[in-house]
Amino acid sequence: MEDLKELREKIDALDRELLALFAQRMEITQKVGEYKAAHGVQVLDPQREREVLDSKAALAPPALQSEARTLFETVMALSRRQQRRLVEPDQPAFAQYLAQKANAGAPVRDPRVLYQGVPGAYAEEAAAAYFGEDCRRRNLPAWEDIFEALKKGEADYGVVPIENSSTGSINQVYDLLGKYEHFIVGEVKLRVRHCLMAPAGVGLEDVTEVYSHEQGLFQCAPYLKGHPWRQTALSNTAAAAKFVAESGKPFAAIGSERCARLYGLTVLARDIAQSAENYTRFVVVAPRMELGPERDKISALFTLPHKVGTLHQIMAVFAIGGLNMMKLESRPILEKSWEYRFFVDFSGNLLDPELDLALRELVECSTAFRVLGNYRSGEEL
Repeated sequence: MEDLKELREKIDALDRELLALFAQRMEITQKVGEYKAAHGVQVLDPQREREVLDSKAALAPPALQSEARTLFETVMALSRRQQRRLVEPDQPAFAQYLAQKANAGAPVRDPRVLYQGVPGAYAEEAAAAYFGEDCRRRNLPAWEDIFEALKKGEADYGVVPIENSSTGSINQVYDLLGKYEHFIVGEVKLRVRHCLMAPAGVGLEDVTEVYSHEQGLFQCAPYLKGHPWRQTALSNTAAAAKFVAESGKPFAAIGSERCARLYGLTVLARDIAQSAENYTRFVVVAPRMELGPERDKISALFTLPHKVGTLHQIMAVFAIGGLNMMKLESRPILEKSWEYRFFVDFSGNLLDPELDLALRELVECSTAFRVLGNYRSGEEL
């Protein structure tokens, strides 16, 4: 039996042959790219690529056909990247991105900032953390009201929650990002420290009903399970605190200690969430893209054709481009049954010229693609 050293030497010899053949292949695909550039032919022909992959897989032994397909998917993705350096793009979505990038603005000084809820909401705390305690801010009843106000030019920024470390994504906000053509220009990761609060003189033994946002009730479920209180969800935690303060009844609310101070409530219990590391990620939304050298995170959305391998093709672009994907989220497209829109976060700065090449590839692999923004990763506060 051959020992491990001898087997590795054989693999190294085969790899040298493979690399020599790969270099020859790339020389030929370079010429293919030059031909396409000269004759106005697009880089990707999806139908031909599927046929080629099928034929390559069929040449392999049956036990290796799936692996052969994966191998050639990667090789062909490298060839496409090589050719795209030569061929001018002819994609409306990419042209739109370049126009948005050219129209990018600088951060607004003394901005008008919107948040959902009433004073004391975690969203207000996030707005104050990002823009400063003295920033001009006002509240609106619903998240979509914020997006509409930005569209009408009634404010410069909106601060909305998009994800919680305990309960996951906030789907309504993802849907609004898909519906409105606004941009993410910043983020705040705010630690959520839920307290149980009640009017002065009301003790734990007196409470009959507890109010909070549905997420607050869910995040504190283990604590609430030990008490026989009726639970009622309101629009947000601050609205719950305000309601309890004005009720004149032995009710309690779940929210921040800031809420308790603002509405004159007594804190009956602190840190009652099931996770001590409970953070909500808020994004700062604006009508225009903003760029800068310090921005290290990109968000985008895309849709894919209903065909085998399309998501793998997108993933190959990220892998070959060296893009670190931080999050991938899918959401149903509201006006199309059983079709989905993908939201992705990945590392990078749009001022890097190499990123334009990766974005061209992502656009070409998608039926729709839109950059949602470039911003600095928020620190946990």
